Amino acid sequence: MEFIEPLIKILLINIVLSGDNAVVIAMASRNLREDLKRKAIVWGTLAAVVFRILFTAIIMFLMKLPFIHFIGGVLLLFVAYKLLVSEEDESEVKVGNTLREAIVIIIFADLLMSLDNVLGIVAVSDGNMLIVLVGIILGIPIMLFASHLIVRLMERFPIVIYFGSALLAWTAGEMIIKEDFIQQSFISGTSLEILLLVGIVLITLLIGGYQRKQNLHTIN
Repeated sequence: MEFIEPLIKILLINIVLSGDNAVVIAMASRNLREDLKRKAIVWGTLAAVVFRILFTAIIMFLMKLPFIHFIGGVLLLFVAYKLLVSEEDESEVKVGNTLREAIVIIIFADLLMSLDNVLGIVAVSDGNMLIVLVGIILGIPIMLFASHLIVRLMERFPIVIYFGSALLAWTAGEMIIKEDFIQQSFISGTSLEILLLVGIVLITLLIGGYQRKQNLHTIN
């Protein structure tokens, strides 16, 4: 279970955060012929995954520095909030006119947008590189085939977004709690840890949910 539980969390994080990657992959290759489009999607995604693994290894190394768990947890909390309130703007995504251009766009755009995925993966892996590698590799089919389905599900069933945001907020809370000065200052028992995690999730959902409703009301 110590191996399976973080793997499941990593897969869930990949699922809820793959919407932006889906937009990039689709838009970057939309001007290509169908055969070239498939090549751009496959090669661009695989190359992006390799760079993401390297990016994750760097972040895991940095996690050994003081206060990085706290900073990473706060950043992941922002990702949880952003998942609730943000809307993707497809017009801002660059389009590749050749196979090489499309692959390069997919790689660099994924790197720019992968901080949220990387932070989530690092937070639940607890420094286990094997879990990270397996989680990222298992996430490849999600990026390649399931991304558009996930986007449609989020649009049709907003509860999916709230579930994803809650998962990220909980993971962020776990990351923050791992910081030494918090362990020494206020976390004295399991019940207090759970209470703090539940509080972080509820506050994130309340604030993000309220802002989401305000944004939807403004659009309508």
